[in-house]
Amino acid sequence: MAQTRCMIVEDQALLGISLEAFLEDAGFAVAGVFMSNDQALQWLESDAPDVAILDIMIKDGTSLEIARALKSRGVPFTVYSGLPRKDDCPPELRGVPWLEKPVSRETLLSVLDELTNTAQDGHGARPTPPSPHE
Repeated sequence: MAQTRCMIVEDQALLGISLEAFLEDAGFAVAGVFMSNDQALQWLESDAPDVAILDIMIKDGTSLEIARALKSRGVPFTVYSGLPRKDDCPPELRGVPWLEKPVSRETLLSVLDELTNTAQDGHGARPTPPSPHE
């Protein structure tokens, strides 16, 4: 069984590195860490993860464009932010799990497992991501 590929969008280098190491230890294949919209969107032009973790406020603005790109591809994601969820959140973030930093590793894994299972059960109507060898 292939490893679940998780995209990380996080502009705080130490936090991104920590997330990457933790997820790899938990059995994920990590795509990223992307520290800007440009980096993440450029990667998404030719590739797609199975799940993603998005910090909403990154160094070059909000990651809403990344959220739109992920939603259009049927890729489930969670918000991982230092900001609390707002009642009037943008449409790209409605129905998306919102984890407020800091969060326990168990909680993060639980949310990622739920997103992965939902996608695999077909509820996300996800296209198959291209293989890295294509």
